[in-house]
Amino acid sequence: MTATLFTSIFPLVAYYAYNLIVPLIERRRPSLSTIMNMQRRRWVTNATRRESPFDAILSGNIMGSVSFLASTSVLLVLAVFAVFGQLPTLMETLDTLSVDSAFSIGDVQIHLMVMLTMFVLAFFAFTLSLRQFNHYCIMLGALEHDRVTSEEEIDAITRMNALGAKNFNSGIRAYYFSVATVAWFISEWLAVATCLATVLVLAHREFFSTAHRTAASAAVIAARHRKKVPHSDTKKEEGPGEF
Repeated sequence: MTATLFTSIFPLVAYYAYNLIVPLIERRRPSLSTIMNMQRRRWVTNATRRESPFDAILSGNIMGSVSFLASTSVLLVLAVFAVFGQLPTLMETLDTLSVDSAFSIGDVQIHLMVMLTMFVLAFFAFTLSLRQFNHYCIMLGALEHDRVTSEEEIDAITRMNALGAKNFNSGIRAYYFSVATVAWFISEWLAVATCLATVLVLAHREFFSTAHRTAASAAVIAARHRKKVPHSDTKKEEGPGEF
């Protein structure tokens, strides 16, 4: 019972541990999310210089994706509740699937509660993300284009966007780790192995993937461009004075 309980709650523990450890690693090595936060600041900075529906369209597309995943979380929560009412049928099915040993009804009930917790956490993460992106849209729409926006205001709007992205990533991770909870029904130790594999996949995508290298290259190119622009502007201003 102790080993079964450990393997049952392991994906939930790993989910929390990953969310706590990654910010510590980001202090030494920028993650893909950290790099994209730089791009979010560029987005806000550029939005202060234009009056077009372009930024509203981008924000709407992001909020649509978050809303879809939040709705999916509700359906998954309802599905788990439905399974509680079909435990005898589920137990018969598990007898043919499980390769370790037969689970007791108590084991399955506890594990279903773990799955329910994962999907509820995903729901709250997505809905919070949706709310924060909504705040971001309001702040973006409140920009006054007849004056120069201060750096402090740009930073504040960027942080709101980054908060929405952070909670969106948290919801996505809950989905990823819930795959391990499904593997538990086949083998309790397969759930642990799947969970560890999930950590490796997420860490690779966040710190060592092609997307990480591409985003980092884009950030470096943008930084070099910003350094060149003031220099070229200075030359243009000095040009007429030479004649």
